[in-house]
Formats: sequence, structure tokens, C-alpha cells
Amino acid sequence: MSPRAHEVLARTQEADGSWKGDYGGPLFLTPVYVAGLYVMGQAPEARTRDGMIAHLRAHQNADGGWGLDVESPSLVFTTVLNYVAQRLMGVDATDPELVRARAWFLPRGGPLGSGSWGKFILALLGLYDYDGLTPVPPEPWLLPRALPFHPSRLWCHCRMVYLPMGWLYGRRARAVETPLLAALRRELYPQPYASVDWKGARSQVAASDAYTHRSVGLRAVNRVLGLYERVHSKWLRARALKECLALIRGEDEATHFICIGPINKVLNAVVWHLARPDGPEVRAHRERLPDYLQHSPDGVKINGYNSSQLWDTAFAVQALVGSGQAAGARDTLERAGRFLEAEQVLEDSPHPSRNHRHPSRGGWPFSTRAHGWPISDCTAEGLKACLVLEPLGLNRVPRERLAQAVEFILSLQNRDGGWSTYEQQRGPRWLERFNPSDVFSGIMVDASYVECTSACVQALVAWRRAQPGAPVGRAIARGVDFLCRTQRPDGGWEGSWGVCFSYGTWFAVTGLVAGGMKPGDAVLRRAAAFLMAHQREDGSWSETIQSCRERRWVDGTTGHAVTTSWALMSLVATGDADSEVTRRGVAWLRARQGADGRWPPEPLAGVFSRTCAIHYDTYLRIFPPWALALTQRGSAA
Repeated sequence: MSPRAHEVLARTQEADGSWKGDYGGPLFLTPVYVAGLYVMGQAPEARTRDGMIAHLRAHQNADGGWGLDVESPSLVFTTVLNYVAQRLMGVDATDPELVRARAWFLPRGGPLGSGSWGKFILALLGLYDYDGLTPVPPEPWLLPRALPFHPSRLWCHCRMVYLPMGWLYGRRARAVETPLLAALRRELYPQPYASVDWKGARSQVAASDAYTHRSVGLRAVNRVLGLYERVHSKWLRARALKECLALIRGEDEATHFICIGPINKVLNAVVWHLARPDGPEVRAHRERLPDYLQHSPDGVKINGYNSSQLWDTAFAVQALVGSGQAAGARDTLERAGRFLEAEQVLEDSPHPSRNHRHPSRGGWPFSTRAHGWPISDCTAEGLKACLVLEPLGLNRVPRERLAQAVEFILSLQNRDGGWSTYEQQRGPRWLERFNPSDVFSGIMVDASYVECTSACVQALVAWRRAQPGAPVGRAIARGVDFLCRTQRPDGGWEGSWGVCFSYGTWFAVTGLVAGGMKPGDAVLRRAAAFLMAHQREDGSWSETIQSCRERRWVDGTTGHAVTTSWALMSLVATGDADSEVTRRGVAWLRARQGADGRWPPEPLAGVFSRTCAIHYDTYLRIFPPWALALTQRGSAA
């Protein structure tokens, strides 16, 4: 690692020993936050409000709309919500930018063309009729847990959003009427609000928002639920609402009112505002709302999580140690080691079975211990970071707790040999056919991922090295088999949490090599050939969010330092550190570094649910210098 890059990392370390960066990018989070505050009779304080408006203005598309994220084409879902958010924050309807937004969304039906989540938030504000929603009743939470479609079998991010949605839908909750909301109903629709065919609007969605098409099965379920809504028992509805509220309380208490993400955080706060106005739950939620705020040069936004601190810190530690220059970074690494020790989850969440939670003890979260949701790959990277610190005398996590992390990792392995995120896969894959979101994909089931599997394999191999005889061999072998089986015919692997094939391939290759595969193996040769085929003429690699959406490699207009780093690290692992391809990539990456030790800003490198890009602020500080150090050491080997 170059001294300049080392200085950048050391200089940007937080006082608590972590690295904490911008985790923004999605453009539907801020309007949900503003809408939730409005329902609760609140508004962002002046500085935050001005920063939010500035951020939205900075990322309005040339056509007048807003995309799912700051780099994406306009959707009705996000355009209508961002229009409404600005109006709720005091921007006048005659503002030229809002006039441009109306000119874009009105011909597409206004809210009638929005993806389903947008319609729900508007219904909560009284800007869309509940009869126009595909039903989200709370009663499914009362079904037997053994059923394959019980909500507890859904991916936790999915079920934790639809849990408060069910409560709010069951109550037909809506904001107190105001003159502003009445004005918005006149502004948002191409026809008079009173003349809208709400039942017909249930199945309406603009082409821009229809990424995940509604299956025949989903349409049938929606029809059945629509009939149920006409005849449902008031007694059963009350019982279901009580069950949902109990589960919402369980989520809040287990996460110290941070919640798993910003959407259910806001919706849970609104639930308590309506269930117990001014109660202690509402106050607790208000205190943690700022956890999601991100003040950046382009304005104020809502992060996709309360932070990515553990994830970023674990990678930063491995990069610094992997550079071979740990001796010059002892103070930095010592602080990071203390952070890793402080953020391990030491206990299971309260009443895990009652709240449909997997045991948590020993895991590490994506962000902070208080968040309370440990994840397979975050635990794996945390464990790896602790183990590379151990020979330096800087690991602060006792061996007993490291063993608990291993137990947590082993408990999450799926039947197919891979690892999913927060839990073992609970539901059948066919549940994805009933995805009601319109704009997201792969949200229904927590299936096995290349990245999670690779990270867990690497962590278990590192643990076996530190603890000879540890009974992890079978789990490693099954994970390696999963990685081999998921290689695409073209030689690459599809990533799910980064953009996209460069990311997935880096994880897969490093996992396979850790698991014992040799550079001459056919699997690794195909992977190397895949990456070499996508190198650009200038020596770089480049990949965009469209790779994730189209499920094929889509080049950007210029080379990307992060993508190039992932490709180079993969080629080192495949035994190609001395190749001409690698040398050209290294030359490009070195030339790209600025005099201040940084690499210039570039497109977003993270993704979730296949369609939404998200920003990992630390990636440009971690992966390029890590890649350069590995290529230098690999060439010298």
C-alpha cells in the first residue's frame, strides 16, 4: 500500500476506530422519511430540510423525474414521492423544478402509475385511496408458521417492511387532513381525484416502474385478498393487529429502536404514533431517527442503513495488514481492533422464537452492535479481520468469542451448501413469483449468495488455520461446491451486493482459492479468461448498475478504480499476477491515483435487490491500494 493511500485511510478513521462513510444513493428513502414525519405532525429541522431539498435538486434527471437511485432513469414511484416530499418541506407548486416533475409524471398517470410502495406511502398521507392498493392485510401473521408462505419465511428485510405496512393497512391509517394535502391531491393526478377508478388502479403500473412483472399467481392472490377485505371479521382483524404490534415491539426492542433499515424504521415510528400517541415508543423512535441522516457535499440524504461501519472497518483492517506494512499502521489497527471487539453481538435478541429471529450471539452486524441484526458475511469479515490482527498482538476478541462467531456462521449454512444473509433460507424459491414490489427483485427469500458463501468459506479456513482440528471441513467443502456450481458458462459469477460480475467473481475466486483450489484448475482458468476478456483498451475494467438489472456485463463510459481493483485481486488469486493483463491494470490504477493519495469519485459500486445502486464511500479508499499491494506481492512471489 502506498504511503499516501495509507495516510488517507489513517486520516479518515473515526475516533471509535471505525471507518464510517456515505451509504446513500437510493432516492426513495428521503421522501419516506419526510412523509413519516408529516404523519406524526413533525418536519425536518431547518438545516436538514434545506440539505434534503438541495440533495433532491442535485439529482433530478434532465427529463424532470427522479430515479430509484442517483444514477438511474426516472420512475413514477420516486418522482411522485420526491415531488410530494418537497411540497411537504415548503417548496411551492410553481417552483420550476416541480413544474418539470409534474410534466414528467402526469402523462404516466401520476400516482396511478407508481410502483406499489409509492402508492402505499401516498395512501398513508391521504393522497391515494386505500381501495387503490393491492391488499396488505395483517391476518397472514396469524397463519400456522409451518405454512411455506407464512410471513416469517420471507427475507427479513421484506417481512420487516410488510409487517408495519400490514398494521397500517389494517387500520386504514392516514395523516390528519391539511390544506396542503388537499392541494396535493389536485396537483398529482391527470384527472379529478374524485373520479379516479381506484379498484382499476390496483393493477396499474407504468412501464418505467414494472421491473418485476406481476405473475398470474400474484394477481390471483390479490383478487382473493380483495374479496377477503370485503368480508373480513372485525374480531380477526383486531387480533391480527395486536399480533403485528407485538412483533413490531420485538423488532424495536431488539434493535434499540434503530430497526433493520430506514423504511421499517419510519413505518414503525408511525405505527406507534397512531397506537400510543406521545408514548415512550414514539420518543424512543424520534431519538434514533437521526441515525440515518447523512450530511454530504451534495446535501442531506437518508442512508440505506444506520451505517456500514463494521463492514468497512473489517475490509480496511484486511487491506492494511495485507499490504505487508502493518508495522507502520499499528496505531490505526489497534483502534480498529477495539472497534471490532466492541461491536460483536454478545447475546441473542429477546424472545427470538416468538419474534421469528435466528440466534444472534457471536455474530457481527453490517453497522453497529446496537443495530442487533448480525449477518453471515459481516461476521465472516469481522472474524477474518480479528484473525489477521492476532499475530500482531492487536486482536481484542477472546478466543471463546471467536468460537461463537464460528458457531454463528455454521448455523447459517443452507442445504445447498451456500450462505444467505441474516438467516438460513426459510421459504421456497417460488415465493419470488409473488413479489409485489414492482421495482425490486429477489426480495422474497433469503437464498444463498456467492459473496456470503465465499466470505464464510474464507473465515472458516482462517479459523481452521488458527485452531487446527476445528470441525469445519465439511462446511468448507460444501461451500466450495456451491461456488463451483454457481459459476456462469462465461466463467464469471453474478454478484448481488456489488456491481456486479467483477464483484461476484472476486468473491468466488478468493473463496475457492482459500478452500484449496489451485491456479491451474479449470474453474479458475475460466474465471481469469472471463476477466481478461472484459479489460478495456486502457488497461482498466468498468461495470455499471445496468449489469445487475440486465444480468450481463455492461461497461461504463470510463474505467472504474473499484471494478479494476476487484479484477486485479481476482487475477492475483488465479495465479495471474505476472500477466500482461495485470500489469496493464496496475499501470492504469497507479496513474489514476491523485497527488493527495485518493482516487477520484466514480459511479456507485454497491447494489441491492438487483435494481438499486448504493454508495460505499470507503471502497475507493480501501480496494485500490489493497489491489496494488496484492499485485506487487503476487508478482514478487
